[in-house]
Amino acid sequence: MRGRASVAIALSDEERGFLEAQLRRHKAARSLSDRCRIVLRCADGLTSKEIAAELGHSEHTVGKWRRRFAEHRIEGLSDEYRAGRPRTISDEQIADVIKRTLETTPKDATHWSIRSMAEEIGLSHTTIRRIWNAFGLQPHRAETFKLSTDPLFVDKVQDVVGLYMSPPNRAIVLCVDEKSQIQALDREQPVLPMAPGVAERRTHTYTRNGTTSLFAALDIATGAVIGKCYKRHRATEFLDFLKELDRRMPAGRDVHVVMDNYATHKTPRVKAWLARRPHWHVHFTPTSASWLNQVERWFAELTRKQIQRGVHRSVADLEADIAAFIDAHNENPKPYKWVKSADEILASVKRFCQKTLAGTSDSGD
Repeated sequence: MRGRASVAIALSDEERGFLEAQLRRHKAARSLSDRCRIVLRCADGLTSKEIAAELGHSEHTVGKWRRRFAEHRIEGLSDEYRAGRPRTISDEQIADVIKRTLETTPKDATHWSIRSMAEEIGLSHTTIRRIWNAFGLQPHRAETFKLSTDPLFVDKVQDVVGLYMSPPNRAIVLCVDEKSQIQALDREQPVLPMAPGVAERRTHTYTRNGTTSLFAALDIATGAVIGKCYKRHRATEFLDFLKELDRRMPAGRDVHVVMDNYATHKTPRVKAWLARRPHWHVHFTPTSASWLNQVERWFAELTRKQIQRGVHRSVADLEADIAAFIDAHNENPKPYKWVKSADEILASVKRFCQKTLAGTSDSGD
């Protein structure tokens, strides 16, 4: 008995050119290139059985794409639309999950978890997870913020940021601050070192061995840091640090100092010392805006790289490690690149204030 006769395939020049081009494309889908190869062999007069044996497909597959091409031509080589499984979650249910997540809290907690929301709504926890992921909802996360109430906030931002982005010619710009009460901590039991497949382990309990305060100045042009540790962080120590900076500054250069509004920075002795040096210029950051002081970024590196996991049996050990960190940093200093202008910062703060006020008014309603 003879089977059904194969459909003859005749290609136009344009069709053959398209099919051959797909075979040469490196990024063409494997499924499309296989179909194009089948059609080209069909046009060469081979039977479906011969093509199947040559290309490693089943005879049924070759016959399917032969018929699809004969009926729909090039468009027939694309996959047909598949409806897939019908939706089991309605838009109203999704909206209900989002509304409850944003506007309510459970009776026994401050925020929803995936499983508590699933139990409340009556959906599976995997469904809740997909909905939260799709809409970027993360009830378990919370961030902190504090807006500056400084009446001269705008003026100070423009002054400090302008100094960063366009410093005066031949002037030195220093970001000065103190990191106070750095604790010399020793673990109550020996630290177990890292091993293959095992992280470093340490006890959560520790012994306090005293504190030190670090005064530091960051040169924004070079990234170099001048630092000195003191037992206390009074105006006396701050003035001594300013004198240390003055001794290290090149003669005949103006010095611009960026610092915060801490009380020890504004005592009569400090003001009098600065008044006797007209080449020193002070720029105060707004209150509650320490992020404007670039030395804070360096303090974060010091904490992360040296202090956080350090083991110090005495204040002297701690101060030695801090000094070694400063020396290592200054061997290859790199300045931080300030990219946001004052106008961009103020616009961002304005948007945040508007969002905060809108959220406050909504919750009050």
